Amino acid sequence: MINTPNAITAVRTVVAMALAVSAVARPSVALTAGAYVTYWAGDILDGFAARRLDQETRAGAVFDIVADRACTALCAAALLVLRPDVALPIAVFLAQFMVADCLLSLSFLRWPLLGPNYFGSVHRGVYRWNWSPAAKALNTGGVVGLALLAPSPWWATGLAAAVAVVKAASLVTVSRL
Repeated sequence: MINTPNAITAVRTVVAMALAVSAVARPSVALTAGAYVTYWAGDILDGFAARRLDQETRAGAVFDIVADRACTALCAAALLVLRPDVALPIAVFLAQFMVADCLLSLSFLRWPLLGPNYFGSVHRGVYRWNWSPAAKALNTGGVVGLALLAPSPWWATGLAAAVAVVKAASLVTVSRL
Protein backbone atom coordinates (compact mmCIF):
# COMPACT_ATOMS: atom_id res chain seq x y z
CA MET A 1 0.00 0.00 0.00
CA ILE A 2 2.99 2.33 0.33
CA ASN A 3 3.55 3.97 -3.03
CA THR A 4 3.96 7.50 -4.38
CA PRO A 5 0.24 8.36 -4.77
CA ASN A 6 -0.55 7.12 -1.25
CA ALA A 7 2.37 9.11 0.14
CA ILE A 8 0.97 12.21 -1.59
CA THR A 9 -2.47 11.45 -0.11
CA ALA A 10 -0.95 11.12 3.36
CA VAL A 11 1.06 14.34 3.10
CA ARG A 12 -1.77 16.42 1.64
CA THR A 13 -4.14 15.10 4.30
CA VAL A 14 -1.81 15.85 7.22
CA VAL A 15 -0.92 19.32 5.89
CA ALA A 16 -4.49 20.29 4.96
CA MET A 17 -5.81 19.06 8.32
CA ALA A 18 -3.07 20.88 10.25
CA LEU A 19 -3.83 24.12 8.39
CA ALA A 20 -7.58 23.70 8.94
CA VAL A 21 -7.17 22.96 12.67
CA SER A 22 -4.92 26.02 12.95
CA ALA A 23 -7.62 28.06 11.18
CA VAL A 24 -10.24 26.81 13.64
CA ALA A 25 -8.03 27.66 16.63
CA ARG A 26 -6.94 31.03 15.21
CA PRO A 27 -9.46 32.15 12.56
CA SER A 28 -7.62 33.08 9.40
CA VAL A 29 -8.64 33.48 5.79
CA ALA A 30 -5.10 32.59 4.71
CA LEU A 31 -4.99 29.38 6.76
CA THR A 32 -8.46 28.33 5.61
CA ALA A 33 -7.60 29.03 1.98
CA GLY A 34 -4.29 27.20 2.42
CA ALA A 35 -6.11 24.18 3.85
CA TYR A 36 -8.54 24.04 0.92
CA VAL A 37 -5.82 24.61 -1.70
CA THR A 38 -3.63 21.91 -0.15
CA TYR A 39 -6.54 19.47 -0.01
CA TRP A 40 -7.75 20.12 -3.56
CA ALA A 41 -4.31 20.38 -5.22
CA GLY A 42 -3.12 17.29 -3.36
CA ASP A 43 -6.25 15.37 -4.35
CA ILE A 44 -5.63 16.19 -8.00
CA LEU A 45 -1.92 15.37 -7.69
CA ASP A 46 -2.39 12.00 -5.97
CA GLY A 47 -4.85 10.86 -8.63
CA PHE A 48 -2.61 12.10 -11.43
CA ALA A 49 0.40 10.34 -9.90
CA ALA A 50 -1.53 7.09 -9.46
CA ARG A 51 -2.54 7.02 -13.12
CA ARG A 52 0.74 8.37 -14.51
CA LEU A 53 2.93 6.00 -12.50
CA ASP A 54 0.56 3.07 -13.01
CA GLN A 55 0.21 2.72 -9.23
CA GLU A 56 -3.58 2.72 -8.89
CA THR A 57 -4.89 0.28 -6.30
CA ARG A 58 -8.28 -0.35 -4.76
CA ALA A 59 -6.79 0.24 -1.31
CA GLY A 60 -5.37 3.54 -2.53
CA ALA A 61 -8.78 4.58 -3.86
CA VAL A 62 -10.38 3.83 -0.48
CA PHE A 63 -7.59 5.72 1.30
CA ASP A 64 -8.20 8.72 -0.97
CA ILE A 65 -11.97 8.63 -0.33
CA VAL A 66 -11.48 8.51 3.45
CA ALA A 67 -8.80 11.22 3.36
CA ASP A 68 -11.14 13.45 1.34
CA ARG A 69 -13.74 13.22 4.12
CA ALA A 70 -11.21 14.06 6.83
CA CYS A 71 -9.95 17.09 4.90
CA THR A 72 -13.46 18.24 4.02
CA ALA A 73 -14.72 18.05 7.60
CA LEU A 74 -11.91 20.16 8.99
CA CYS A 75 -11.85 22.62 6.10
CA ALA A 76 -15.60 23.11 6.52
CA ALA A 77 -15.10 23.76 10.24
CA ALA A 78 -12.47 26.40 9.44
CA LEU A 79 -14.83 27.99 6.91
CA LEU A 80 -17.66 28.08 9.46
CA VAL A 81 -15.45 29.83 12.01
CA LEU A 82 -14.92 32.59 9.44
CA ARG A 83 -18.45 32.60 8.03
CA PRO A 84 -21.04 31.29 10.50
CA ASP A 85 -23.76 32.67 8.19
CA VAL A 86 -23.08 29.79 5.75
CA ALA A 87 -23.84 27.09 8.32
CA LEU A 88 -26.94 25.85 6.45
CA PRO A 89 -25.33 25.24 3.06
CA ILE A 90 -22.25 23.73 4.69
CA ALA A 91 -24.46 21.43 6.81
CA VAL A 92 -26.39 20.29 3.71
CA PHE A 93 -23.12 19.81 1.83
CA LEU A 94 -21.52 17.83 4.68
CA ALA A 95 -24.56 15.58 5.06
CA GLN A 96 -24.46 14.57 1.41
CA PHE A 97 -20.65 14.42 1.09
CA MET A 98 -19.87 12.60 4.33
CA VAL A 99 -22.66 10.04 4.00
CA ALA A 100 -24.29 9.76 0.56
CA ASP A 101 -21.22 10.60 -1.52
CA CYS A 102 -19.00 8.39 0.66
CA LEU A 103 -21.30 5.41 0.21
CA LEU A 104 -21.60 6.13 -3.49
CA SER A 105 -17.83 6.55 -3.91
CA LEU A 106 -17.17 3.24 -2.16
CA SER A 107 -19.73 1.43 -4.32
CA PHE A 108 -17.01 0.77 -6.91
CA LEU A 109 -15.94 -2.07 -4.58
CA ARG A 110 -18.94 -4.12 -5.80
CA TRP A 111 -17.23 -4.47 -9.21
CA PRO A 112 -13.67 -5.27 -10.29
CA LEU A 113 -12.79 -1.57 -10.66
CA LEU A 114 -9.71 0.27 -9.42
CA GLY A 115 -11.81 3.20 -8.20
CA PRO A 116 -14.80 5.43 -8.87
CA ASN A 117 -13.03 7.06 -11.84
CA TYR A 118 -13.73 3.85 -13.75
CA PHE A 119 -17.43 3.69 -12.92
CA GLY A 120 -18.26 4.66 -16.49
CA SER A 121 -17.81 1.00 -17.45
CA VAL A 122 -20.62 0.12 -15.03
CA HIS A 123 -22.98 3.08 -15.58
CA ARG A 124 -22.05 6.07 -17.73
CA GLY A 125 -24.69 8.35 -16.22
CA VAL A 126 -23.68 7.73 -12.61
CA TYR A 127 -20.05 8.33 -13.58
CA ARG A 128 -20.89 11.54 -15.43
CA TRP A 129 -23.08 12.87 -12.58
CA ASN A 130 -20.54 12.12 -9.86
CA TRP A 131 -16.94 11.61 -11.00
CA SER A 132 -16.49 13.45 -14.26
CA PRO A 133 -14.13 16.42 -13.79
CA ALA A 134 -17.05 18.87 -13.96
CA ALA A 135 -19.10 16.91 -11.41
CA LYS A 136 -16.17 16.69 -9.00
CA ALA A 137 -15.51 20.43 -9.23
CA LEU A 138 -19.17 21.30 -8.76
CA ASN A 139 -19.63 18.89 -5.84
CA THR A 140 -17.20 20.62 -3.50
CA GLY A 141 -15.73 23.67 -5.18
CA GLY A 142 -19.11 24.92 -6.39
CA VAL A 143 -20.73 24.81 -2.98
CA VAL A 144 -17.72 26.31 -1.19
CA GLY A 145 -17.35 28.98 -3.89
CA LEU A 146 -21.00 29.99 -3.64
CA ALA A 147 -20.85 29.94 0.15
CA LEU A 148 -18.00 32.44 -0.02
CA LEU A 149 -18.98 34.58 -2.99
CA ALA A 150 -22.75 34.59 -3.41
CA PRO A 151 -24.63 37.52 -1.88
CA SER A 152 -26.87 35.11 0.03
CA PRO A 153 -26.26 31.67 1.57
CA TRP A 154 -29.41 30.47 -0.19
CA TRP A 155 -27.47 30.09 -3.47
CA ALA A 156 -25.02 27.68 -1.88
CA THR A 157 -27.85 25.92 -0.04
CA GLY A 158 -29.69 25.42 -3.32
CA LEU A 159 -26.62 23.96 -5.02
CA ALA A 160 -25.86 21.72 -2.03
CA ALA A 161 -29.46 20.47 -2.06
CA ALA A 162 -29.33 19.85 -5.81
CA VAL A 163 -26.10 17.88 -5.39
CA ALA A 164 -27.76 15.89 -2.59
CA VAL A 165 -30.62 15.01 -4.95
CA VAL A 166 -28.13 13.83 -7.59
CA LYS A 167 -26.33 11.71 -4.97
CA ALA A 168 -29.62 10.17 -3.80
CA ALA A 169 -30.68 9.40 -7.38
CA SER A 170 -27.25 7.93 -8.07
CA LEU A 171 -27.45 5.72 -4.97
CA VAL A 172 -30.85 4.44 -6.09
CA THR A 173 -29.47 3.74 -9.58
CA VAL A 174 -26.41 1.92 -8.22
CA SER A 175 -28.52 -0.14 -5.81
CA ARG A 176 -30.50 -1.44 -8.79
CA LEU A 177 -27.46 -2.53 -10.79
